[in-house]
Amino acid sequence: MEKRDLLVEIGTEELPPKALRSLEQAFAAAIDSGLAKAALAHGTLQSFATPRRLAVRVKRLAVRQPEQRVERRGPPLSAAFDPSGAPTRAAQAFAASCGVDLDSLERRREPKGEFLYYTGVKAGAATAELLPGIVQSALEALPIPRRMRWGTSEAQFVRPVHWVVLLFGRDVVPATLLETTAGNLTWGHRFHAPKPLRLATPGAYERTLAERGHVVADFGARRERIRAGVTAAAVELGGRAVLSDALLDEVTALVEWPVALAGRFEPRFLQLPREVLISTLEDHQRYFPVERTDGTLLPYFVTVANLDSREPAKVIGGNERVVRPRLADAAFFWDQDRKSPLAARIEALDAVTFQVRLGSLADRARRIRALAVQMATGLDQPTAPLERAALLCKCDLLTALVGEFPELQGTMGAHYAAADGEDREVAAALGEHYLPRAAGDALPLTATGTILAVADKLDTLAGIFAIGEKPTGTKDPFGLRRAAIGVVRILLEKRLDVDLTGLLEQAARLARSDIERIAVSAGRPVPAVPETAGELYDYVFERLRTHYLESAPRAIGSGAITTEMFDAVLATRPRSPLEFDARLGALSAFLALPEAASLTAANKRVANILKKSEPAAGTHAIAAAQPPANPVLLQEPAERQLFEALLPLRATVPDAITRGDYAGALTELAGLRQSIDAFFDTVMVMDKDPQLRENRLALLREMRALFAGVADLSRLPG
Repeated sequence: MEKRDLLVEIGTEELPPKALRSLEQAFAAAIDSGLAKAALAHGTLQSFATPRRLAVRVKRLAVRQPEQRVERRGPPLSAAFDPSGAPTRAAQAFAASCGVDLDSLERRREPKGEFLYYTGVKAGAATAELLPGIVQSALEALPIPRRMRWGTSEAQFVRPVHWVVLLFGRDVVPATLLETTAGNLTWGHRFHAPKPLRLATPGAYERTLAERGHVVADFGARRERIRAGVTAAAVELGGRAVLSDALLDEVTALVEWPVALAGRFEPRFLQLPREVLISTLEDHQRYFPVERTDGTLLPYFVTVANLDSREPAKVIGGNERVVRPRLADAAFFWDQDRKSPLAARIEALDAVTFQVRLGSLADRARRIRALAVQMATGLDQPTAPLERAALLCKCDLLTALVGEFPELQGTMGAHYAAADGEDREVAAALGEHYLPRAAGDALPLTATGTILAVADKLDTLAGIFAIGEKPTGTKDPFGLRRAAIGVVRILLEKRLDVDLTGLLEQAARLARSDIERIAVSAGRPVPAVPETAGELYDYVFERLRTHYLESAPRAIGSGAITTEMFDAVLATRPRSPLEFDARLGALSAFLALPEAASLTAANKRVANILKKSEPAAGTHAIAAAQPPANPVLLQEPAERQLFEALLPLRATVPDAITRGDYAGALTELAGLRQSIDAFFDTVMVMDKDPQLRENRLALLREMRALFAGVADLSRLPG
């Protein structure tokens, strides 16, 4: 079958830089999915993205769908033919709809009777006819939060569209996408190549743009060109570039023809904290800082221009003039803020609203302090530095420098506290309590910072849940998912055995108390604040699910973690992620034992029996509320055997669970396999005699409760 290359390009005004990579990947994935649904075979698929275009090139795309075997069932013979055997209108209409004579239909017998059937081959559609619909669907599926219109057009896209290329081999595919007629003309660099460029074939796309259009179309190639250029420029300055992946991605999304240029700033600004300089250069100017090999900054930066200037010195001078007032402002704020100690701002926190129903920053700091002290007490950690750090942790929000550079909150608190002579651990904790700020970010290093970080995130979760603003769908304006994942990571990776259930309950109580107090003091009706501790527990542990099954899928113990294993452990409501992890590891090891399959099946069977006999009660409620089995009523040898096998486990299994030896508990329970198998082979649980039936149910309840102390095996497959 003939094959050709395909090129799709959407030319736009400047696309949002932080969304460019995700738009590129989503567009390519949607095109690939559309081709797959249409059964169009193809070779490699490559995506492109610059500030003014999204493009996909598909190599060796089939020019036509393969033939499709068509099979249709018609009416039953009883309706297709009358008693004399003559065809009815139903049979004739079916044959006509299939485009064949009645004699071409076959008769096929099925369990429900005998039917007319049509089987045939349908020619595949031409790829050129399918492409406009495939591309249109891909554009509609892009993750664009807000689409815009432009001019008098009714089309909607992330930015106004100026041209569309839809080239299949050497042929333009007739199509109108986003109210723009597709062609084979693209546009290069806005200044270096302002005239349209004709594309002969999809294969000429990159070369044409690079050689005649001054555009590096491939995002990855452009990113590497920027990295190499910035690195080389920094080496010429006698240092090395500070390269962050986020800044590299953003700059790559801002330029089409990158040219690295070195600039400098006044050495006096090196007296500012490193984070202030880097934030000014990276976040505000999108410059790359330059440092010595020992990590100290040099008074230079590297910027990436989007053109080859004939006078690069003027471009550099312009960038230097822009950055100088930003650094001067930072230096001024730094000097002004240090004229009074950080602690002098504690009282002013009462005047700054955190959230109208949750109170001021001072209220928030007091809640954080209470949670931190509770957590520290459980970990046998000193509380004095925590109490001091909690009082100070939001004070830097009132400084001029953080007001101008909000991304430095916490970081500047640590600097100001250190300059004030605060305890070293207290100062460090002020900077650490926002960690981790994002996925993969570092965790706090100090004990005080670690506890303060957990307390801060729990207060955020509890407060926002209490006012009814929990996340819905993809909307999470208060960053609660990030906060919950941060709690999970800190507790797991630092192996902190804390009573998270108790902390969540306390956080919910504190938030509820402040909401009610603030309403009374403001003369408002006291709102009905829901009990949120249970919801908070579920929310945090759902983030734990993501940690195990999506963000960091991995094996624990003897095998990979599955959703069913996670649910089996979650059913026991572990008090902390660390306990959850220990139970999960024990369950994984247990499932590798030869007895596991039989015992899992037995637990499922027992769960079903108990559910039918007492549907209103849960496992733990049944075990607690019902009396144990009466040995006098045990008649069958197998039920006596199971009863006797359970006797020693009544003490040893709960003791192992109390000590956190979940693997040991499951190992002991594995010894029940033969007794349980024999019980189900020979004993009728639902006996007609109500006393015998209830006694056997009690035996099963006890067995199930022992297993459920570690994990609910009935939730596992098998």
